[in-house]
Amino acid sequence: MNSLPSANLFAKQLRLGVQSCYKRLASQSAKDIIVPAMPATSFQPQPYDGPDFDKIRSVRANHLNPALFTYYKTPLLIHQGHMQWLFDHNGVRYLDLFGGIVTVSVGHCHPKINEATKKQLDKVWHTTNIYLHPKIHEYAERLVAKLPGDLKVVYFVNSGSEANDLAMMMARMYTGCYDLISFRNAYHGMSPATNGLTAHSTWRYNIAGNFGIHQTMNADPYRGEWGGKHCRDSPVQTTRSCNCSPGQCVASGKYVDQLEEVLRYSAPKGRVGGFFAESIQGVGGTVQYPKGFLKSAFDLIRNHGGVCIADEVQTGFGRTGEHFWGFEGHGAIPDIVTMAKGMGNGYPMAAVVTTPAIAKTMSAALHFNTFGGNPVASTVGMAVLDAIEEDQTQANCSDVGTYFLLELAKLRDEFPNLVGDVRGKGLMIGVELVSDPETRTPLAPADVLTIWEKCKDMGVLYGKGGFFGNVFRIKPPMCITKADVDFAVAVLRKSIASFLEK
Repeated sequence: MNSLPSANLFAKQLRLGVQSCYKRLASQSAKDIIVPAMPATSFQPQPYDGPDFDKIRSVRANHLNPALFTYYKTPLLIHQGHMQWLFDHNGVRYLDLFGGIVTVSVGHCHPKINEATKKQLDKVWHTTNIYLHPKIHEYAERLVAKLPGDLKVVYFVNSGSEANDLAMMMARMYTGCYDLISFRNAYHGMSPATNGLTAHSTWRYNIAGNFGIHQTMNADPYRGEWGGKHCRDSPVQTTRSCNCSPGQCVASGKYVDQLEEVLRYSAPKGRVGGFFAESIQGVGGTVQYPKGFLKSAFDLIRNHGGVCIADEVQTGFGRTGEHFWGFEGHGAIPDIVTMAKGMGNGYPMAAVVTTPAIAKTMSAALHFNTFGGNPVASTVGMAVLDAIEEDQTQANCSDVGTYFLLELAKLRDEFPNLVGDVRGKGLMIGVELVSDPETRTPLAPADVLTIWEKCKDMGVLYGKGGFFGNVFRIKPPMCITKADVDFAVAVLRKSIASFLEK
C-alpha cells in the first residue's frame, strides 16, 4: 500500500498550486497598469519641526499604552493634514481614505472649522454646564433638528464609547430590564460596559462588563447563513446566489427569527432592555444587513419591552449619502441615537439623543458631564454642520461614493478569485479579499498586508478591518473627488496585480 505524502511535501504542493492559481488570476500585467498622477493640490505643508522618528518610536514603546498598534512595516509619522490629504514628516503626501478611523468628516483642518474654533478660543474655552453659555444651546437646537420623530433631547459627551455607555444605562433605567442584545461582529466601544456589546473576541477582555449582554446572529448577506444578490441596500450586490427575488428578501426574515430565538431562550421572561445596532457595521468590515431587517428587528424588540439604539458613530452626518443618518436608510426610527467621530471632524466630542420620556427617567438622580458640549466643542459641532451644508458633502457622498463602489465592482469582476465582495453605501465602503470565492475563505493576513502596504507606497492610505482583517475599509473625508477615486482604484488595481504576479 502506498504511503501518504509527508506533511512537508503536501504543504509544498499546496503552496505551488496556490502560486500557480494566483498567476492565472492576474488578468493584466502589473507593469502595464497605468496609475494616473496623484490629483494636484495647491496646499503646501510646513516643514516638520518635531522630535525625530526614532525618538517618537522610543517614547511610544516606553511610555504609551502597550496595546497600541501602528499601521505598516515602517509606521507613518503624520505631520500635517489638509482636506483629503495627509503629509508625513518628510513632506510625502498621501490620499487619506480612512479619515482617522471614520472621524474626519468634512476634511482635515477644514478652513471654516479652524476659523470658528480660533474665534471661540479667544473668548472662553470652558465653563461647564453649571453656568449658561449660548453655544451649547445653539448647537443642541440645530443638532436635534436633524433627527426625526421625538428624538429631541441631547446629552453631550466626549467619545463614542462614552455615548454607548450612557445609552446602555438609559435603556436599562427606562425599561427596568438589565439584559441587552447586540450583534455578533458588532463594535460599540471599549469602556468596561461597552466591551460587552462589542462582539469581536480580539477586542474583548475577560471582565464583568459582559454580564447581561447577549449576541444575536449577524445579519450578513455575504458571510452569514442566508443572503445573496438581492439583499443589500447598495449599488453593488454580492455575487452569492440566494432564494430571494428582487424586492423580496427572504434572508431578512430568517435573521429576525434568530433574534427571536435569543429573546425566547436568553432574555428573562422574554423581556429585554434594549437592542444596539450599527446602521452599517464599521470595525466589523462594512457589513450591511438585508433590506427590511432592521425595521423588523426594532418592531420585535419593542414587542418584548425593549428600546432600540442606533449607533451612528460611523454612519452619521450624511456619510451614507442618501440620508443624514444611516438608520433612515432602513426605514426605522430608533428610541436612542449615539453619535461621535465625524460629529467633530476630529475634535473629541459625542452625543446621545433620545426622547423626552426616556430622558425623564434619567432625572431620577443627578447626571453631569464636565466637558460635554463645552463652548469649544459646541462651536466645532456647529461649524461641522455648516460645512456639511455649504460644501454639500452628503450629496458628494452619494455621487462620489456610488462612483467609487461601481469602480471597485470592476475590480471584483477583474479579479474574481481575490476580490470576494464590494459593499457599502455612500462613502462607507468595504472591499473583502478572499483566497477562494466559493467558500469565501479570507485571504491570509500576510497577503492582505502585502497589497495594503503597496497601496501606501503609491500614496493611498486604505483602512483595514473585519474579523479576519481582510477587508479594506474606505471611509475618507467626505470631500474627496472622482479624480481621487480614479487614482485610488488604479493604485489598488496595480497593487493586486503585483501581488498576483509574485
